[in-house]
Amino acid sequence: MRNTTKLKAILKYYHIDLSMKEDDIMVMNLIHRETAMITSFEDASYSKLIAKGYSFVRKELNSSRNS
Repeated sequence: MRNTTKLKAILKYYHIDLSMKEDDIMVMNLIHRETAMITSFEDASYSKLIAKGYSFVRKELNSSRNS
């Protein structure tokens, strides 16, 4: 799956804040649209960062569907 497709899936449910630390580590904060809960991910690779966020969103959706 392409990063653009993963990003679109994340943006359906979360606002995203992207930033970079001084040592070239990217930080992605996911802010849930309804609950305003914040989850952070860090990685040097943009692709890995998006993959982590996408995996988190899928797990959250599956757990909310099973509840």
